[in-house]
Amino acid sequence: MTVRTGLFAGACPFALARSWLAEAEKTEINDPNAMALSTVDSQGMPNARVVLLKAIADDGFVFYTNYSSAKGQEVEQAQKAAFVIHWKSLRRQIRVRGKVTRHNKAASDAYFQSRGLQSRLGAWASQQSKPLASRESLMREVERFADLYGDSPPRPDHWGGYHITPDEIEFWADGTARLHDRFKWTRKLACDPWLITRLNP
Repeated sequence: MTVRTGLFAGACPFALARSWLAEAEKTEINDPNAMALSTVDSQGMPNARVVLLKAIADDGFVFYTNYSSAKGQEVEQAQKAAFVIHWKSLRRQIRVRGKVTRHNKAASDAYFQSRGLQSRLGAWASQQSKPLASRESLMREVERFADLYGDSPPRPDHWGGYHITPDEIEFWADGTARLHDRFKWTRKLACDPWLITRLNP
């Protein structure tokens, strides 16, 4: 049995991830929930971009985006994704790979309504990842939707959450002389118990 103490102790990887994120929120200057999300397109070409992790549930990780964006289309096509969160101040990171499904509509509605008004209007105005003629044309679209919806824009059908159900989670902490500590949690099915393996740095 792999022995884990200190930073890596615990029986649930999602609880461990939440505790690391809570620590990072005290030390990271900006966006401690920023994660580099990786997807692949229909040709197998990889893509990466930074998005914000908005929830760590008891069975996965949640982020929100435009479903029609490049990332949205790649997620819909492959139904798989990976991400890494690196906290420079803590010298730690978490890597995740797994299956992706759309988050439930009620949660997406609730999160959308918690966003600032301009962000909600922007979700309507922006055809994310598509060519844009000018900044001015985008702002005209924002004004158009502001006139249409006022201060109560509903969530667009093309915008919402994705839920990543991991098959693999790796917790990494910096070590002296680059002899880092790494523990990988793996499982084949969401109902399976986790197999925990210590990895070489």
